[in-house]
Amino acid sequence: MSTYLQLALLFGGLSLMSIGGGNVVLPEMHLRAVRDHHWLSDSQFADIFAISQAAPGPSILIVTLVGYAAGHEVGGVPGAIAGGLLATAAMVIPAASVVFVITQFWQRAQRSRWRIAVEKGFAPLTVGLILATSLVMSRAADHDWRAYLLTGLCTLIFVFTKLNPLLVVAAAGAIGYFGIV
Repeated sequence: MSTYLQLALLFGGLSLMSIGGGNVVLPEMHLRAVRDHHWLSDSQFADIFAISQAAPGPSILIVTLVGYAAGHEVGGVPGAIAGGLLATAAMVIPAASVVFVITQFWQRAQRSRWRIAVEKGFAPLTVGLILATSLVMSRAADHDWRAYLLTGLCTLIFVFTKLNPLLVVAAAGAIGYFGIV
């Protein structure tokens, strides 16, 4: 199957599963991009995840970078650009179309018991998907006890303090830059 078709099918499907945001489908994206299609290695995936999170704009930028990597294998820089654009469009258009249609119905069912039940059910679902993402990303990025320790320490700081997350990220980046982890 063509790489471009694989990109369209992968991100079109992930688009429809991304309840709660694009990061909730990162485990599946990692599985397909790294394990199945071999467009990226574990460390490359972790790197582009970090880049997509650090860059201004939506966190879904990782989709463009995965498409870029896949397309680069096929057609160099022009293929990479095409892959990035295709992956991004495949991730955005299906979900946006469904949201548009559902919003029309959702506004009419404002006081419905069914609507309230669905909204209450999506909260724990989204939390579970985000926890799965955290696990997959820590496995892809962390390779020894020091990295796991740093991940755990940062998580505890995020959960139990009101310290600015940018300070924690900067400190962790400095630790990585100086080769401590």
